[in-house]
Amino acid sequence: MSSGEPSADTSDKDLELIRARKMMELRKRMLKQMEGEKKPDPRSIVASRLVDRGLEVLEAAERAYPEETRLLVKKLAELIENGTIAGYITGGELLTLVRTLGLRVYIETTISIVEAGRLVPLAEKLRRKD
Repeated sequence: MSSGEPSADTSDKDLELIRARKMMELRKRMLKQMEGEKKPDPRSIVASRLVDRGLEVLEAAERAYPEETRLLVKKLAELIENGTIAGYITGGELLTLVRTLGLRVYIETTISIVEAGRLVPLAEKLRRKD
């Protein structure tokens, strides 16, 4: 065996070291990916607690003020996760909060009345009386 060539033992050990490093890197990537999958995003946390027209209010706020709403949702998710907000959030409560923060979010509303067993928009009822 010449002195310039590595022995078979040395190259086997080098290969084992390389494999071990690659396996560690792979494990780290898998752990990081699993951690990312475990934690739901803030919007889904908040959306799971919205009732009545809450989701509609959230979507309207996101359309009108995307950056501000993202920050609000992040904070609401933190409060939900740490137990400060325990119950559900109605659409009216969310709209009040959004407007209190100075965000002018428009939610389309209609007033309906029951006439002959069906819901009739008030505007239509008033038009027919004219």
